Amino acid sequence: MTSFSDLGLSETSLQAVRDVGYDEPSPIQEQTIPPLLEGRDIIGQAQTGSGKTAAFGLPLVEYIDPEIKDCQAIVLTPTRELCIQVTQALRAYGEPKGVDVVAVFGGAPIRTQQAQLRGGGQIVVGTVGRVLDLINRASLILHDCRFVVLDEADEMLDLGFLEDVEKILSRTPSGRQTALFSATMPPPIRKLADRYLYEPEVIQVKAKTLTVDTVEQFRLEVNQKDKPAKLVEVLASEKPTQAIVFARTKIRCDQLYKTLRDKGMNVRALHGDMSQGSRDGVMLSFKGGRVPILVATDVAARGLDISSVTHVVNFDVPVSPDVYVHRIGRTGRVGRSGRAITFVEPKQQSELEAIEKHIGIKMTQWEPGAKTAAAPAPAEKPRRHEKPQVDKSVDAEGPWAKLIVAAGKAEGIKPADLVKAVTSAAGIGGEAVRDVKIFERFSFLSVPEGDSKRIIEAVSGADVKGTKISLEPVGSEA
Repeated sequence: MTSFSDLGLSETSLQAVRDVGYDEPSPIQEQTIPPLLEGRDIIGQAQTGSGKTAAFGLPLVEYIDPEIKDCQAIVLTPTRELCIQVTQALRAYGEPKGVDVVAVFGGAPIRTQQAQLRGGGQIVVGTVGRVLDLINRASLILHDCRFVVLDEADEMLDLGFLEDVEKILSRTPSGRQTALFSATMPPPIRKLADRYLYEPEVIQVKAKTLTVDTVEQFRLEVNQKDKPAKLVEVLASEKPTQAIVFARTKIRCDQLYKTLRDKGMNVRALHGDMSQGSRDGVMLSFKGGRVPILVATDVAARGLDISSVTHVVNFDVPVSPDVYVHRIGRTGRVGRSGRAITFVEPKQQSELEAIEKHIGIKMTQWEPGAKTAAAPAPAEKPRRHEKPQVDKSVDAEGPWAKLIVAAGKAEGIKPADLVKAVTSAAGIGGEAVRDVKIFERFSFLSVPEGDSKRIIEAVSGADVKGTKISLEPVGSEA
């Protein structure tokens, strides 16, 4: 079995891997990290949840010279949510090396981001529009940017960003190294890769090696006019902990939201016509577990990486088998099983057959209490993932609470020991613990403020290097 130490990473990066609690590389990491370390351009076809952030993030951190304060690498993301998610991960990977990561995205004051860039920003993670704006204002200079990552390029296409992506690429050195990741590979993305990547190595993680085989998959044949009522019936029968209902259009999304709300369900809608502030509020509520049902379009749901989603309902059949795989990959995460139910109208049998051929199984007809052997129990088939097998439904975007630990260097405690103790006891990812500082007799660390009380209760009494630790709040920081 391959380990991270077999992939050519430096000891500093291996320390970062240990600090965030990763055990072994996922397939995309195993196949991508070595060629990136060799300086190759790569095209990675993999869905969210496959581990691609670490696949490009660890080699990217290896390239950074911490003595040079200029921007040396840029990661382009299609959405603010994904930008924040990638930034948190890269900060965790780069902390042992002292790498400075700056996030730039729309919906936040540009002057603040300009100030952050003036102060550093060896790695910049940004949404396409805000990055281009900062370039045009001469606040972001890419002359020394030797590493470029395009993350979820197919969504950039969906949102109409490819022209702006090309403008940004034209501002980077011709000798740069480029990594392009996309769940699907439509012709415009292939054309972009042909134009801007040099002899790329193509890495494909097939759907069946991702999350499909941890998901029980059902079909439900229903006439179009009966679909809203059938959705109410399905949700009432399944009683999901958290569910995402996918609709094909923004109008349908709003209609279903109102239907479920009028039935007394705690539900929210998420689509591209909503303001950024409204989208942020919905995302945080869903991530925090305060909203059990989310009705969303495909584009809006990108960047949702939540381990507690138990069900996906395809109210509309996805437009392609790849999109189907991407949708149902929102459940069955981090070693857990999930359930996916696809509504199929009589005229959509050929689309259903195309999906079944792609995933290699026949879906089971749904009825109340239906079971299928498609999803093995997690204990029978452990999965390999980018993040540890923990509940990652904390709000790792802040604000943050600063905690004090009554133990430190005198007890032989190191930062990795505290991170491991907190993540293990509280069931959170390593990205949710930051700013760990160890002094002689005490230590500090920061956790998401909204989860601080639960984390304090879970961790207090844990044994670290033979010392029973306790956590206490000392304030909060945004």
